[in-house]
Order: sequence, then C-alpha cells, then structure tokens
Amino acid sequence: MDAIDVIVTKRDGHRLSPQQIDWVIDAYTRGEVADEQMAALAMAIVLNGMDRAEVTRWTEAMIRSGERMDFSALDRPTTDKHSTGGVGDKITLPLAPLVAACGAAVPQLSGRGLGHTGGTLDKLESIPGWRASLTPEQMLSVLREVGAVVCAAGSGLAPADRKLYALRDVTGTVESIPLIASSIMSKKIAEGTGALVLDVKVGSGAFMKTVERARELAETMVAIGTDHGVKTVALLTAMDRPLGRAVGNALEVAEAVEVLAGGGPPDVVELTLTLAREMLAAAGLDAADPADALADGSAMDVWRRMIRAQGGDPDAPLPVARESHTLTAPASGVLTGLDAYAVGVAAWRLGAGRARKEDPVSPGAGVVCHAAPGEEVRAGQPLLTLHTDEPARFERALQALDGAITIEPEGSPDLLPLVIDRIA
Repeated sequence: MDAIDVIVTKRDGHRLSPQQIDWVIDAYTRGEVADEQMAALAMAIVLNGMDRAEVTRWTEAMIRSGERMDFSALDRPTTDKHSTGGVGDKITLPLAPLVAACGAAVPQLSGRGLGHTGGTLDKLESIPGWRASLTPEQMLSVLREVGAVVCAAGSGLAPADRKLYALRDVTGTVESIPLIASSIMSKKIAEGTGALVLDVKVGSGAFMKTVERARELAETMVAIGTDHGVKTVALLTAMDRPLGRAVGNALEVAEAVEVLAGGGPPDVVELTLTLAREMLAAAGLDAADPADALADGSAMDVWRRMIRAQGGDPDAPLPVARESHTLTAPASGVLTGLDAYAVGVAAWRLGAGRARKEDPVSPGAGVVCHAAPGEEVRAGQPLLTLHTDEPARFERALQALDGAITIEPEGSPDLLPLVIDRIA
C-alpha cells in the first residue's frame, strides 16, 4: 500500500479499510511510514473522526504491534481500572489491594504524571525502595503471591501506541477521541485483563472538561473493550475540585494509607468503594463486599505485601518537603469553589509534577487542602498548605491559585456529583 493513499482516504472523509489500518500501523511501527506522513493522517483523523469499526480495528492493529500478556494461569479472575487522570486522584493506591483482598487479581499498569495531573508511579516511588519496573514474569509472580501489582508498562506492550503518542504530543493531534480511546485501550487490552472499569474524569482538573465530551470518550472506550471481548464499564466522575485533601506524591500516599486504615476523606472512600464494587462485579465476584475488607484490615494487609513485593518498605517514613507556606481564608463563610486545575498547577509548580516526561519530581512537594467545597470556614483559618523543597517556587504556585478560591457568606457550591453517570 501507499501512505499517501491512506492519508487522502481519511482527508476526504472516507472510512479506512481494515487492510489500510493494518498496513499503516505496522509500516509506521517499522519506520516505513515517515513521521510527517503519520502526522498528516492523525490530523485527518482529528478533523474527520473514525467510526466504531475503524477505532476497533485501529486498536487491534496497535495491540498486534507488540506482545500481549496472559494471566490465564492465575487461579482468580483478573480485573483492572484505568483513570483518565486528575488532581489528587490517588484511587489506584487503596483500590488495587482492596479488590485483591476480595478475591480478584489486579494487574495494574500505570503511568507517570505530566503537567497538572499526577502519576501513580510517581506517587508510589516516594515510598523508600519501591520500584516500578517489573518483567512480565515478575509481574505474574507478584499477582500469584499478593493478588495485586502496580507497575510500569514494558516496552514490548503496544509499541505502535508509544511511538504514535509521542508524535501526537508534538503535532497538535492529542485531542481526538478515537485516538485517545485507542491509545488507552490498546495498552489495557494488551495487558491481558479479563475485565476493565474506566474512571473518566470530568471538570476543570480533567482532560475532558464537559460531561458530553467525557461521555463520548467513555462510550468509545466501552465499545472498543466490548469488541475485544473484555467486559468494560465506565463511570464519569467529578474533577471540578481536587479529589480528597492531598495533592502531591508522598502526600497522596499518606492519604491512601489513611483510607486503608479505615479513615480518609469521604469522597476518596466513596469513590474507592464504588470502583471496587464495579471491578468485582465485572470479574464475577459481586458477592464480595469491599467495605468489609477495609473494616477488617485485610486490604491493608494486601497493601503492605504489595509494597514489599516491589522492594518498598511500608513502614518507612515518607519524604517531607523542607519548606511550607499556608494560605488562610480571607473571609468567613462557605467555601463554594476550589478549582481543581489551579490546585494541580500549584502542586506542579511546587515540584510535584513535570513539564516534560524526563523531568524529575519532588516526592514531598504538593498541596494539602484543609477545607473542601461546601464546608464553612472562618477568616484566618488555614485553607491550603503548600509544600516544596525550594522556597523560590512559592511565588509561582501562589500565582496559579489566584482566583481559585471562592468564599461566600452563605449558600452551597454548584458542584458535579461525585459519580455522574455509568456507561456499560
């Protein structure tokens, strides 16, 4: 085939044939199709979209570009969760051991943070000794022994997606629902899980700002999963305010441990239990009640074994930033707004996030929220505490928070419900 013919087909608004999709993904992975040609095709997809059959075939071609993991040797069903990312979204940390404590195996391949959204691997790497890189054999071994594993995806998993994602990142072609959905689902399906629950975030701190766009993405991903024989469910969840009280790597680990110990912020507990129930039901284990596993300490036991299995010390003190700055309430009243995006950018500027994938992160940096929208506050009480190793970072973090806090004499905040919709 010829790359130009494929580009022109989509440029002119026509369907790509299965043969065209198979050829162009394979040829691009091998270097036969040049970056500029694939960039032109990606832009044509951004402008003209793809139908369900095209997206499913595109995903399949990316899966076939690499290896596919196999967990059929396990004596328990596999189920996984993927979040589209947000501010304070540490749900994977308590969720994976909780679901494992209820009888499922959770093979969780996670990523690193970029910009204002945090990364699960960055959070876990704040635990002394913990390592993200495991071979497929090591991953299977941890699943057998513990029931849950959280690690980085290997280079052999959907290499076409890795190459295409890097290209989209520098050519203005990231914001395409078919390309976003196929990117996420190619890795999740290649991971080999039998069931998948998608947490699609909505709001200022999320990639999808509106419910309509988030629903379109969720429906596309559920269709891809279904077409590939993976039982897939999606929840649309709120990201118009930070999730929980902690934003930052070690800060979020500490909050996740609080949840496993039976405490933690109500929204984090609620979403953890909601997703756990969805994962267990998708795996055929809906008789198990994850609330019991939190209450009796079995989820905490799995957490500790999971951390040790990857070289970490669950008893070691977490890193603490050297400097802190507290932002107080300027007036008394009801906190009606705390913008998730602004808090995420502040944490990023304090050192908790990165601008480029190769940048280091500060494990102790971040923001602690002392009040949540809907709560009454008093003038002068602490609202946010900023943590960093470099005090010069405070100024730009405070600039990011300018206008992020709204306090009114009375009333209630206009917030999205924590769980907005369910798509199956």
